[in-house]
Amino acid sequence: MQNAIINERALLVNSKLTERYPQPKGLLVHTNAWELLVATILAAQCTDARVNLVTPVFFRRWPDPTALAKAKPEEVEEVIHSTGFFRNKAKNLIRAAHCVQIKYYGQVPKTLAELIILPGVARKTANVVLFGAFGINEGLAVDTHVARISRRLGLTDNTNPVRIEQDLLKLFPCESWGNVNHRMVWFGREICLSRVPKCLFCELQFLCPACKFEQTTG
Repeated sequence: MQNAIINERALLVNSKLTERYPQPKGLLVHTNAWELLVATILAAQCTDARVNLVTPVFFRRWPDPTALAKAKPEEVEEVIHSTGFFRNKAKNLIRAAHCVQIKYYGQVPKTLAELIILPGVARKTANVVLFGAFGINEGLAVDTHVARISRRLGLTDNTNPVRIEQDLLKLFPCESWGNVNHRMVWFGREICLSRVPKCLFCELQFLCPACKFEQTTG
């Protein structure tokens, strides 16, 4: 019975978020798969808005893996400094450029298994790139918005992103995985805020356990 309730809730969540965001777009500005890969690596522990300010300068200096593979770490660090963790990110970006250039002949790979061996790339980054650049739904990217909203809506009890992803993959149809991520990200930015969610303006309040709790106690 509990599984049936959660499955039904997921269907309603998918329907309502699709109505609100019929054609959702990712927030990281890019023109190709390599640019999205770089931007997603830079977005770790950093806002998308900040990354979008940095990447135009970055891609003028190093437009492709071949150019970045030759870059000096200190030069990359200077350009990406404002994104945080800049030393580690610079190291990973240069190493990823080497790997893409040598192992994949300069082309960003199109499978999860190939992407996650790149330095600085975990499942979330790989899923973002696969869907955003190639329209491939091999998984569902779980960022802070997706994790927060899926827990509030009672779609998962897990806190580990990999386990949350596995829960969500069972609840949403494969062809919707990438858009579920985009819709939850937009929903988390506009309505289901981290500290003070806008429950009164939320079309999901009637099925959200967290909203009912807040209304009862608040």
